[in-house]
Amino acid sequence: MPHVTPLIGTIVAGLVLAFILGQIAFRLRLSPLIGYLLAGIAVGPFTPGYVADQSLANELAELGVILLMFGVGLHFSVKHLMAVRRIAVPGAIGQITVATLLGMGLAWWMGWSMAGGFVFGLALSVASTVVLLRALQERRIVDTERGQIAVGWLIVEDLVMVLALVMIPAIATGGGGSSAILQTLAVTIGKVIAFVAFMLIVGRRAVPWMLHSVAHSGSRELFRLAVLAIALGVAFGAAILFGVSFALGAFFAGMILAESPLSQRAAEETLPLRDAFAVLFFVSVGMLFNPAIVTDEPLALAITVAIIMFGKSVAAFLIVRAFGRSNKTALTIAASLAQIGEFSFILATLGFSLKLVPADGRDLILAGAIISIMLNPLLFSLIDRFANKLVPGAPEAAIGGTPPAPTKGHVILVGHGRVGRLVAAGLVEAGEKVTVIEAETDKAGLPTDACATVLVGEPANGALLREAGIEEARLLFVAIPESFEAGQIVEQARTINPKLRIVARAHGDAEVEHLESHGADRAIMGEREIARQMLDEALIGI
Repeated sequence: MPHVTPLIGTIVAGLVLAFILGQIAFRLRLSPLIGYLLAGIAVGPFTPGYVADQSLANELAELGVILLMFGVGLHFSVKHLMAVRRIAVPGAIGQITVATLLGMGLAWWMGWSMAGGFVFGLALSVASTVVLLRALQERRIVDTERGQIAVGWLIVEDLVMVLALVMIPAIATGGGGSSAILQTLAVTIGKVIAFVAFMLIVGRRAVPWMLHSVAHSGSRELFRLAVLAIALGVAFGAAILFGVSFALGAFFAGMILAESPLSQRAAEETLPLRDAFAVLFFVSVGMLFNPAIVTDEPLALAITVAIIMFGKSVAAFLIVRAFGRSNKTALTIAASLAQIGEFSFILATLGFSLKLVPADGRDLILAGAIISIMLNPLLFSLIDRFANKLVPGAPEAAIGGTPPAPTKGHVILVGHGRVGRLVAAGLVEAGEKVTVIEAETDKAGLPTDACATVLVGEPANGALLREAGIEEARLLFVAIPESFEAGQIVEQARTINPKLRIVARAHGDAEVEHLESHGADRAIMGEREIARQMLDEALIGI
């Protein structure tokens, strides 16, 4: 009996190569998705060397799609969407329409069917959740107005694609003219309505109840298993009982579960398995890609990339400007959407399996995704520079005008996020003179009190630290969550003012050691402080 079965070989080759190439991509400041796709290309049938089992990879990819869509549903936020609905809903629909029409135009030029062009255009219209969120997090603008609009826009795109995944098979299997297609659509919509009603009436009560029951057992293993059973069970049941896709079933399972107070824990417990199968999904997509498309259809590929990076981005920019938002906001939204990812791959695979999209169309989508994800950070850098020219002096500007010269003995606070805003509020309430350094002008809730000064710019910039009066300050709080950047800030501040007391935020022992080695007097870790408070309570009266 051979020790290396096709299943084991496919999983091992996929995950090991994905790790190696994903790590290289990350080191090059690219999305790890590029590495995962390249790993699939390396073990695919179109490149020399080891060839993984494509049929097994596709089945593993189905699990990846289920868990991926479950994660999308789990993080679906009606609150975020409603906050920016006036711009995100019409904006996303308008941008999807423009990109789809451009894709259909290219498909028509290449001689494809209208249905194939529609699927192709849809695949080019939707941005990658992973890439977009990472870009926003790296620039610490998720909590800003720009970030909220981008996230809301993405939610609308995801909802449209979920609907498309339901409608496309119905259109493809309709046949026999428009009346047959309409009949098939009506049946499909009826099944979807029945499934949604069942989930809202029964699932909304049963799923949280089941999860709470398992949580009360105190078994972490059973809780993790319960979440996975809900995700996979609902997806499978949706397909068998209601005839809807695994993807839609998993999305609704996640959305129902998101209403439970245990949703955050459910997301954390299932993240490792979701990530592993998502990687296998991207690897399986890479295996479908034929690199020959680059030399066989260079003009079509160039147009595809142009639609992704310029066509829909220009549409998004004009829509955001039409709603009265600033150039900076419009440019951020445009750059965020200038790439494609997960849903594009799902649509490409679905369209190809239904014989709507030809192999060339699938390869153009995959090549366009790889190129656009690689170029997206460069586009963000160019837009950041352009935005600074549009807002002269933005890196050094202050909220509410030119900041007064800091007095001696003041406190400097770097970062105004979840932790920073609490620190700032406490300092202002205590009457301390505080200077807040924040990277973004539109960060929510920046202090406006007379004793507070706000400087906007890159915190690790030595010139900005000097402008904040670091030489005369008595205390520096570094409240940003990124330990690498925090270490740079601490090192800069210690060099400028060796006598300064520096307190920084940390998430683990390694970060504490890192920050203290760079000059922090104290690195505060949340878990340690909780433990100290508990011990203080235990020792009261002893």
